Amino acid sequence: MNLWQHSLKRLQAMSYDKLLLSETLRECIYAFNRTYRFRLNSLKGFLSLFLVGTVLSVALAACSGGSESNSSTQTPAASPVAASKDNVELTLVSFAVTKAAHEAIIPKFVEQWKKDHNQTVTFKQSYGGSGSQTRAVIDGLEADVVHLALAGDTSKIEKAGLIQAGWEKEVPNNGIVSKSVAALVTRPGNPKNIKTWEDLSKDGIKLITADPKTSGVARWNFLALWNSVIKTGGDDAKATEFVTKVYKNVPLLTKDAREATDAFFKQGQGDALINYENEIILAELKGEKLTAIIPDVNISIDNPIAVVDKNVDKHGNREVAEGFVKYLYTPEAQQEFAKLGFRPVDETLTLSKEVADKFPKVKTLGTVADFGGWDGINKKFFADGAIFDQIQAKKK
Repeated sequence: MNLWQHSLKRLQAMSYDKLLLSETLRECIYAFNRTYRFRLNSLKGFLSLFLVGTVLSVALAACSGGSESNSSTQTPAASPVAASKDNVELTLVSFAVTKAAHEAIIPKFVEQWKKDHNQTVTFKQSYGGSGSQTRAVIDGLEADVVHLALAGDTSKIEKAGLIQAGWEKEVPNNGIVSKSVAALVTRPGNPKNIKTWEDLSKDGIKLITADPKTSGVARWNFLALWNSVIKTGGDDAKATEFVTKVYKNVPLLTKDAREATDAFFKQGQGDALINYENEIILAELKGEKLTAIIPDVNISIDNPIAVVDKNVDKHGNREVAEGFVKYLYTPEAQQEFAKLGFRPVDETLTLSKEVADKFPKVKTLGTVADFGGWDGINKKFFADGAIFDQIQAKKK
């Protein structure tokens, strides 16, 4: 039963004189407008239509035919017609490398929510490249919660009108729920003796990485390279020179991080691969033997979480969506992130011996804030004609 049908039943139970002054009538106009995308601008106009039976016939058709708008009708935030549900569904859209962590965390959340609210939560989950997931949400994938590789992607969804401004202030840590750093993966035994970022610029080295124009992970990789110069006293000119040398050693730019990993491991291309530290840890947990270095000068890879306001209001599941996001910051959830290779954002966990032993300490850690935020980063480095395009032009 959709919002309009529910409101109609309430109207039919009321006497004529009460109808004239009823707030329920106003609610019913709203429901009719939302459900059938038809505008009635006055109580009188609506009541006339109601009394002559036109609206009733539409309602009966909807009741008998099963309106397609049942699952997509948006209930107004203050509407008293919103009904509590025994079951609620949540759609999580995230970037690929978080899948293992979410599959461990979600059952714990479902159990806790059932205990606290006597409500069963089921999840639809979608994982892929952060840039691709962002485009999919903007193009109509009805995510209730997005967990993406970089805040710049979340901002794109905000600019598309799906997330309200200030989303990062709604939860702790400016919306960052998981973290990692960049790792250098080499061939077994490290035959090319690659130990630092600087080694990637040497003649005879082949680096595998994704294209920053299409991959969120690749943007982190680029920033890690640039940051390694800036944090050791270099300026933009030196950073540009260094990063240009490195990208001359890149035989191909893959579409995303998964393709880069496949090119390195499955196809045997390249001497080194830049990857997330958490991917290295997860691979080791699965029994793979990798040779990896966490450079002392590194970049904090910060992954944001956000509720997609337009969709949760449409689906009527805001409470559980916000509850899930908040749960991801609890020690229980952060421990699961840490087990699967993400550096926790919970300060008490980062100080524990278990976490300290798992994650090598980084001496000099750069952040997005050092570069003025993602709007400034994208404009300076990744916009059409910006520094990355200039670097690529020099390769031709």
